[in-house]
Amino acid sequence: MSKIIKANPIKFGTDGWRAVIAEDFTFENVRYCAQGVAEYLIKAKIEGRGIVIGYDTRFASADFAAAAAEVLAGNSIKVYLAPAPTPTPVISYGVLAKKAAGAIIITASHNPGQWNGFKYKDEYGCSASDDITSKIVDLISKSYASGKVNRLSLSDAKKQGLVMTSDLDTDYFEQIAGLVDIDGLRQADLNVVIDPMYGAGAGYLKRILSGGSTRLIEIHGERNPLFPGLHPEPILPHLNDLAATIKKNKASVGLATDGDADRMGIIDENGNFITQLQVFALLCLYLLEVRAERGPIIKTLTTTSMAYRLGEMFNVPVIETAVGFKYVAPLMRSENAIIGGEESGGYGFRGHVLERDGILANLLFLDFMVKTGKSPSELVDYLFSRVGPHHYHRVDIKFPESERQTIIQRVKNAPHDSIDNAKVAKLDTTDGFRFILEDNSWLLIRFSGTEPLLRIYAETDSPQRVERLLEIGKKMAGV
Repeated sequence: MSKIIKANPIKFGTDGWRAVIAEDFTFENVRYCAQGVAEYLIKAKIEGRGIVIGYDTRFASADFAAAAAEVLAGNSIKVYLAPAPTPTPVISYGVLAKKAAGAIIITASHNPGQWNGFKYKDEYGCSASDDITSKIVDLISKSYASGKVNRLSLSDAKKQGLVMTSDLDTDYFEQIAGLVDIDGLRQADLNVVIDPMYGAGAGYLKRILSGGSTRLIEIHGERNPLFPGLHPEPILPHLNDLAATIKKNKASVGLATDGDADRMGIIDENGNFITQLQVFALLCLYLLEVRAERGPIIKTLTTTSMAYRLGEMFNVPVIETAVGFKYVAPLMRSENAIIGGEESGGYGFRGHVLERDGILANLLFLDFMVKTGKSPSELVDYLFSRVGPHHYHRVDIKFPESERQTIIQRVKNAPHDSIDNAKVAKLDTTDGFRFILEDNSWLLIRFSGTEPLLRIYAETDSPQRVERLLEIGKKMAGV
């Protein structure tokens, strides 16, 4: 009887590889991934700098991280292993602090609880480029095909000094203290509700902000790999508990982070969600107006057109790129940008590791409130007074993979001259189909790079028109 050869399921998407635990996300496949990374580091001749390995709060994440550490040690590469679930931005900064060659992070970020993932960060602590990941994936494929993985047991690796449990928090907290006025936030006499969504960010904002007159309530701060009742993505409806807690406690603001704390979400003092696009524009305005920083703004094609208006007002360039921080970070570095952001709620900042940091982003938003004396809703009103009203929403639709090409053809064949009685000024097919209307409203239909989802986005001047545009997008795709 001939042996059935299973196809290699390991494919890197927008940010690493993700799969359902115990189906494709297995210890065996994680070891193949780690072997590919080890061989990449050796071929690049940077293995002597070692690698940071961290993990989130998902089921068996610590064990998957240990499995990866055993493989790196089996290839004689030093490992700085996080001692507990740790936010992705803390691990990313750890690469810089340790002068390491990169990082492996066991996390599925914002995906549902049954998923886990394998992220690789480069020597800058950033999401690895396509050039790097393609080399790693090729090496993973060769390891998968041969079944060859080098391993050294964790206990032996620790005895030999190849795996060291490493505190990453201290360096990160020192870095953050140099980027935002922590003492001013602690003494601001605010009432803040924090929601880490059962993720790796649990306790971090609370530790940073404790010790002054600002009062803190943390919900969903315990570790629960099931993420009960929650999808750990900081958008509605997943932040309904946060909104309810704000109303109950008459809080000043709600700060949320996703499963690995590289994304953030804001609920205002009235329990209303401030969209990711509005938050990005507000952070841009804060850096430009309050901190008087100057330099380019980097945005992905899915984020707000408000950035262009702010760029005009403050005479700074705005550069657009494809979805994924692996595209944002290199531009931030080469252009010395003040901020880079994407629609997912992930924002990076100059002077820091050039990666999404939901913890720092929340702190900077809080500092905007303190420096201006405005509530979150007043900040949105102030933003709109400068750039005009901009409202946004996104819908995610599951689809069978067999329907992908059919959906693409439906959108291609749909009428494109006008949408919602507005002329289509431009059709951008860089990533999906983005219809830019003559009044600068836009509708985008694209496939997620991390989940089996069709995403439909719209930004325009009223919530009602957002919903109309989304319905038009659904009809175009036939979903």
